Amino acid sequence: MRVITGTARGRRLKELEGMETRPTTDRVKEGLFSALQFDIEGRRVLDLFAGTGQLGIECLSRGAASAVFVDRRADAVKLIRENLKLTELQDRARVVAGDSMEFLRSLRERFDIVFLDPP
Repeated sequence: MRVITGTARGRRLKELEGMETRPTTDRVKEGLFSALQFDIEGRRVLDLFAGTGQLGIECLSRGAASAVFVDRRADAVKLIRENLKLTELQDRARVVAGDSMEFLRSLRERFDIVFLDPP
């Protein structure tokens, strides 16, 4: 799993062990970002069920203003922070440990792009 383009282009991201979290494949991610490529720069991104954080990290790498990552698994939260540090994108990111649906219920912020990709 790698960052496709932008400031972190080509960086390999760490993955979680086991089958509870299955990262979006590179092929699917390339198709998704082909459609979104001109709508990312300067946007605020929300990555729910973030897992490895790869979708939000891809947006940050492509110039998103900020990203919030939400996952309930402690190991996923730790890994997202590691991947943000690895890509040097942590300054525009916030990682929330908690249930994605509960986060949405209490949401007071607005986002331009929302990824909802449950396992």
